Amino acid sequence: MFDEVPRPEINAGPADMGKLIGMSGLDIMRATMAGEIAAPTIAETMNFWIHQADEGVAEFRGEPTTAHMNPLGTVHGGWAMALLDSVLGCAVHTTCAPGEGFVSMDTCVKFVRPMMPGTGQVRAIATVQTRGKRVANVEGRVESRDGKVIALGTSTCFIQPIGG
Repeated sequence: MFDEVPRPEINAGPADMGKLIGMSGLDIMRATMAGEIAAPTIAETMNFWIHQADEGVAEFRGEPTTAHMNPLGTVHGGWAMALLDSVLGCAVHTTCAPGEGFVSMDTCVKFVRPMMPGTGQVRAIATVQTRGKRVANVEGRVESRDGKVIALGTSTCFIQPIGG
């Protein structure tokens, strides 16, 4: 179970690669949360944001709305998938040194229960399970305020140089 937090003002825009290349992944996450660098524009589109980050761990919060519904009136599974993909990747990113980035090699999502537009705020938490020089494995979940698991996810990410 968790307490709902106010949605922060999201300063979204394109990445400034000249600035990002000299920062560690964890520093990028913290600067994004502080509003010092632009958040990815998907944060505005999907109404989710990074809430906490530490080495190997990331937490996102989000609130699905009627803008995220499928034809059956539930929140489209792609919303939970995008939330998981983001939190899983950001957990891996927190382990990256300056000049390192990652790409997702695969992401697997299991839906446990549906979300409705009135579900309210949800959180997604991800933890890196293994991190080598080139490959990281991470797992996470999306849960409702009352602690019910909505979706589970895993990802394998390839670590690579950025910029250059």
